Amino acid sequence: MHGLSKNVEIRVVGSPVVAGSAIDNNSSRIDMTDYESVMFIAPIADSVATGVATLSIQQSDADSDGAMAEVAGTSVSKTCTVNDDINDTALMSEVYHPTKRYVQATRVSAVANIAYGAVIAVLVPRQKPVTQGATVSGSAAVAN
Repeated sequence: MHGLSKNVEIRVVGSPVVAGSAIDNNSSRIDMTDYESVMFIAPIADSVATGVATLSIQQSDADSDGAMAEVAGTSVSKTCTVNDDINDTALMSEVYHPTKRYVQATRVSAVANIAYGAVIAVLVPRQKPVTQGATVSGSAAVAN
């Protein structure tokens, strides 16, 4: 099974978030029962000087936002030094073999405005080849 699209599942798990200095936004929760790993990608759409963008992964045995706790070592942050200097970049965080069944990404902003694009989850399933889910409208892959 050659090619990335047959070996990972892609999901859109969070909508874009408008600029704010106190964002605390969680993605959809993912049941990791049939997966080995998940990487979340959170694009930064807009940034204001001193704004801090943060992405982390939370997990829980319960499919409940209130039961989630951050996975140690998954928090990644970037501070905007000059207006717009981190625009069109992304934060990435991955957890391999999470210890709890459910995971979600958490996007946070602090100090000054940060705006985020949609959150993408890249999942590594135990069974391959992969069939992409409902959040992928179409895909193509070729071997030359």
